[in-house]
Amino acid sequence: MKRFNNFHPFNVFSLELEIWEFELHQHNFYELIFIEKGKGIHLLNEISFKYKKGDVFLITPNDAHEFIIENKTIFTFIKFTELFFSNLLEINKLLISNNTFETILKQDHLNEGCAICDKTDKKHVFSLLKIIQHEFLNTSILSKEIIQKTFFAVMMLIARNKNSDFNSSIVLDKDTERLNSILSHIRTYVLDNEKMKLKNIATQFHLSPNYISIYIKKHTGISLQQYVIKMKLKLAEKLLEEKKLNINEIATKLGFNDSSHFNKLFKNHRGISPSAFSKSYISNS
Repeated sequence: MKRFNNFHPFNVFSLELEIWEFELHQHNFYELIFIEKGKGIHLLNEISFKYKKGDVFLITPNDAHEFIIENKTIFTFIKFTELFFSNLLEINKLLISNNTFETILKQDHLNEGCAICDKTDKKHVFSLLKIIQHEFLNTSILSKEIIQKTFFAVMMLIARNKNSDFNSSIVLDKDTERLNSILSHIRTYVLDNEKMKLKNIATQFHLSPNYISIYIKKHTGISLQQYVIKMKLKLAEKLLEEKKLNINEIATKLGFNDSSHFNKLFKNHRGISPSAFSKSYISNS
């Protein structure tokens, strides 16, 4: 697989394309992609997401992605390195702790693929993007500082959206930070059966297996196992919408014992069977 390298700590540019010119690839940097016009499909780690004007995607160095353009699209990219963002967190250490770095930058592929779902936050982010673009292209006194502060605001809006499931805000509370890190870890590695073992999650976060189960239940209202299943079922919805895999294949991919077990859990989750969900998605498309 092709890997693109970038050695600039921060870069901003736009492309207007009718055909996506870059094969499936990874980077050595982080990337925010803003859809300013157009629509199509975003292929991200073997999962397809429809994109449209106003969407924002956060791509990490571990992600493999490409686009299929249906209507001419204007993409605006903000590329940045881990070091750039770490330095930004250090500058703003009174507002946020460096321990939240993983929480903000870990991609959550189960959240409809888009980094920001709230409509008002989307409007704010695109307004902030215009400020960043102007200052980046028209360097003047204090441009660097304006870019840093504005970009930080963009990342905080993304962080707020990524943690909306549990109404968790990014604050200096160590308990909240640890919870966000654990949940982000689960969302990222939900299909890795080895990393999802209770003892391995506990070791990753320096907690005992018994305590981490109590800890998750206390803060979220559901058990760790229930949270893992919830994330798998959200991913199942996307796979059913794609129709690339049948129900047996989806059950196997998500690590369920068999299709009947998967069917039962999905029906409890959505109120309808996987096959009925897939049919209803087609009829509503």
